[in-house]
Amino acid sequence: MKVSIVIPVYNERHILGQVLDRVLAAPLPAGCTREVIVVDDGSTDGTTELLARYHAASLLHVHSTFENFGKGAALRVGIRKASGDIILVQDGDLEYDPKDYVAVLQPLVDGRATVVYGSRFATRPRNMKFANWLANRILTVTANLLYGAGITDEATAYKAFRTEALRSVRLRCIRFEFCPEVTAKMRRLGHVIHEVNISYNARGILEGKKIRWQDGVEALWTLIKYRFAPLERAATPVRVLEARGSGT
Repeated sequence: MKVSIVIPVYNERHILGQVLDRVLAAPLPAGCTREVIVVDDGSTDGTTELLARYHAASLLHVHSTFENFGKGAALRVGIRKASGDIILVQDGDLEYDPKDYVAVLQPLVDGRATVVYGSRFATRPRNMKFANWLANRILTVTANLLYGAGITDEATAYKAFRTEALRSVRLRCIRFEFCPEVTAKMRRLGHVIHEVNISYNARGILEGKKIRWQDGVEALWTLIKYRFAPLERAATPVRVLEARGSGT
């Protein structure tokens, strides 16, 4: 099985090299290969030049834009370019640990899930501010109430999908609304979201964190909007996995 690791980045030059080295060295489930797709979303701090060196060494695929459109737009580009059986979303920072790839990917490889989220809330996440913790709780409760998601971490960045499942819906996200939009649309199609425990080390605005309170409001509105809006499907439907269960 091939795993496509999609990484949207914007102005992450100081830490991106560490992230990419960890991604390229991270263990995968037995029998899996990887492709790494980095979407450089209009970086201006030297990130583009750093990525060029990795691309020249044939370590990853890079797509660059001339403007900063947003994380959601970058992810949609990466999803279109992915050629793997599985798509895994990886942020371009050090909040998440690629050593958790096996845990996140194994249910997909085994055929026990079509959608897997890595939950940060088995224990209290390190360094997470109360406001961020509260926003995550509100979004998770809303997803559970509106969609019967049965999850503990709606806004986690570690999300993995069987490729045919993810491409079965039309995504519209531009900024940080990817998480609520994909949660809403996967659940409306009937996909069970399987959770596994992951580690997490939060960073702050001074360390480059880009999400703001306005994005939390947009995420909440996205969950509400897609509960009632017509569901836009892609051309090719996929079989919904009926398996239940959670690793948390």
